[in-house]
Amino acid sequence: MDLEKLLTFMQPKLLEGSFVFCSTTEMSIESVMALSPVSTYQEEEGLSMILTEAAARSAGFECDNLFRCITLSVHSSLNSVGLTAAVANKLASNSISANVVAAYYHDHVYVPVAKAEQAFDLLNEF
Repeated sequence: MDLEKLLTFMQPKLLEGSFVFCSTTEMSIESVMALSPVSTYQEEEGLSMILTEAAARSAGFECDNLFRCITLSVHSSLNSVGLTAAVANKLASNSISANVVAAYYHDHVYVPVAKAEQAFDLLNEF
Protein backbone atom coordinates (compact mmCIF):
# COMPACT_ATOMS: atom_id res chain seq x y z
CA MET A 1 0.00 0.00 0.00
CA ASP A 2 3.02 2.32 0.38
CA LEU A 3 3.16 4.56 -2.70
CA GLU A 4 6.95 4.91 -2.74
CA LYS A 5 7.37 1.13 -2.60
CA LEU A 6 4.75 0.60 -5.29
CA LEU A 7 6.50 3.04 -7.63
CA THR A 8 9.95 1.64 -6.83
CA PHE A 9 9.00 -1.99 -7.42
CA MET A 10 6.63 -1.37 -10.33
CA GLN A 11 7.76 -3.09 -13.53
CA PRO A 12 5.60 -1.79 -16.38
CA LYS A 13 4.95 -4.29 -19.15
CA LEU A 14 3.88 -3.09 -22.61
CA LEU A 15 1.47 -5.66 -23.99
CA GLU A 16 1.44 -6.73 -27.62
CA GLY A 17 -1.35 -5.64 -29.91
CA SER A 18 -3.79 -2.77 -29.90
CA PHE A 19 -7.09 -2.34 -28.13
CA VAL A 20 -10.37 -0.50 -28.68
CA PHE A 21 -12.87 0.93 -26.20
CA CYS A 22 -16.44 0.44 -27.42
CA SER A 23 -20.00 0.17 -26.16
CA THR A 24 -23.13 -1.75 -27.06
CA THR A 25 -26.76 -1.90 -26.06
CA GLU A 26 -27.76 -4.44 -28.68
CA MET A 27 -25.50 -7.46 -28.31
CA SER A 28 -26.46 -10.51 -26.26
CA ILE A 29 -24.11 -11.55 -23.48
CA GLU A 30 -23.26 -14.64 -25.53
CA SER A 31 -22.22 -12.48 -28.50
CA VAL A 32 -20.17 -10.24 -26.23
CA MET A 33 -18.42 -13.17 -24.61
CA ALA A 34 -17.64 -14.64 -28.04
CA LEU A 35 -15.48 -11.53 -28.61
CA SER A 36 -13.36 -12.41 -25.54
CA PRO A 37 -13.39 -8.88 -24.10
CA VAL A 38 -10.39 -7.86 -22.05
CA SER A 39 -12.76 -5.97 -19.78
CA THR A 40 -16.41 -5.03 -19.50
CA TYR A 41 -18.28 -2.54 -17.40
CA GLN A 42 -22.03 -2.01 -17.35
CA GLU A 43 -22.83 1.68 -17.63
CA GLU A 44 -26.20 3.38 -17.77
CA GLU A 45 -25.72 4.03 -21.51
CA GLY A 46 -24.68 0.49 -22.39
CA LEU A 47 -22.07 -2.21 -21.89
CA SER A 48 -18.57 -0.76 -22.24
CA MET A 49 -15.93 -3.16 -23.48
CA ILE A 50 -12.22 -3.22 -24.11
CA LEU A 51 -11.58 -5.46 -27.09
CA THR A 52 -8.55 -6.38 -29.12
CA GLU A 53 -8.50 -4.45 -32.37
CA ALA A 54 -9.12 -7.67 -34.31
CA ALA A 55 -12.19 -8.57 -32.22
CA ALA A 56 -13.57 -5.03 -32.49
CA ARG A 57 -13.16 -5.00 -36.27
CA SER A 58 -14.74 -8.45 -36.62
CA ALA A 59 -17.81 -7.18 -34.73
CA GLY A 60 -18.04 -4.03 -36.84
CA PHE A 61 -17.02 -1.52 -34.19
CA GLU A 62 -15.27 1.70 -35.19
CA CYS A 63 -11.55 1.55 -34.56
CA ASP A 64 -10.63 5.23 -34.85
CA ASN A 65 -8.91 5.35 -31.45
CA LEU A 66 -6.41 2.55 -30.90
CA PHE A 67 -4.64 2.00 -27.60
CA ARG A 68 -1.78 -0.07 -26.25
CA CYS A 69 -1.91 -1.48 -22.75
CA ILE A 70 0.79 -1.07 -20.14
CA THR A 71 0.33 -3.39 -17.17
CA LEU A 72 1.80 -2.02 -13.96
CA SER A 73 3.39 -5.23 -12.72
CA VAL A 74 3.25 -4.59 -9.01
CA HIS A 75 0.72 -6.11 -6.62
CA SER A 76 -1.11 -3.04 -5.40
CA SER A 77 -3.89 -3.13 -2.87
CA LEU A 78 -7.26 -1.91 -4.04
CA ASN A 79 -7.03 0.41 -1.01
CA SER A 80 -3.64 1.90 -1.88
CA VAL A 81 -3.62 5.65 -2.38
CA GLY A 82 -1.86 7.61 -5.09
CA LEU A 83 -0.64 5.06 -7.65
CA THR A 84 -3.22 5.99 -10.27
CA ALA A 85 -2.64 9.70 -9.62
CA ALA A 86 1.16 9.37 -9.89
CA VAL A 87 0.93 7.45 -13.16
CA ALA A 88 -1.72 9.76 -14.64
CA ASN A 89 0.22 12.88 -13.61
CA LYS A 90 3.46 11.56 -15.10
CA LEU A 91 1.77 10.84 -18.42
CA ALA A 92 -0.37 14.00 -18.43
CA SER A 93 2.69 16.17 -17.87
CA ASN A 94 3.99 14.70 -21.13
CA SER A 95 0.70 15.18 -23.02
CA ILE A 96 -0.23 11.48 -22.98
CA SER A 97 -3.79 10.48 -22.20
CA ALA A 98 -4.19 7.58 -19.80
CA ASN A 99 -7.20 5.33 -19.36
CA VAL A 100 -6.55 3.35 -16.19
CA VAL A 101 -8.35 0.11 -15.40
CA ALA A 102 -7.88 -1.30 -11.92
CA ALA A 103 -8.15 -5.05 -11.68
CA TYR A 104 -7.68 -7.32 -8.67
CA TYR A 105 -3.91 -7.78 -8.95
CA HIS A 106 -2.70 -4.99 -11.22
CA ASP A 107 -3.58 -1.67 -12.77
CA HIS A 108 -3.60 -1.44 -16.56
CA VAL A 109 -2.99 1.82 -18.40
CA TYR A 110 -4.31 2.25 -21.93
CA VAL A 111 -2.46 4.90 -23.91
CA PRO A 112 -2.71 5.99 -27.57
CA VAL A 113 -0.75 3.68 -29.88
CA ALA A 114 1.41 6.53 -31.19
CA LYS A 115 2.61 7.40 -27.69
CA ALA A 116 2.87 3.91 -26.19
CA GLU A 117 6.67 3.59 -26.29
CA GLN A 118 7.12 7.06 -24.81
CA ALA A 119 4.59 6.27 -22.05
CA PHE A 120 6.34 2.98 -21.32
CA ASP A 121 9.70 4.75 -21.01
CA LEU A 122 8.23 7.43 -18.72
CA LEU A 123 6.68 4.86 -16.41
CA ASN A 124 9.99 3.04 -16.17
CA GLU A 125 11.52 6.23 -14.78
CA PHE A 126 9.76 5.62 -11.47
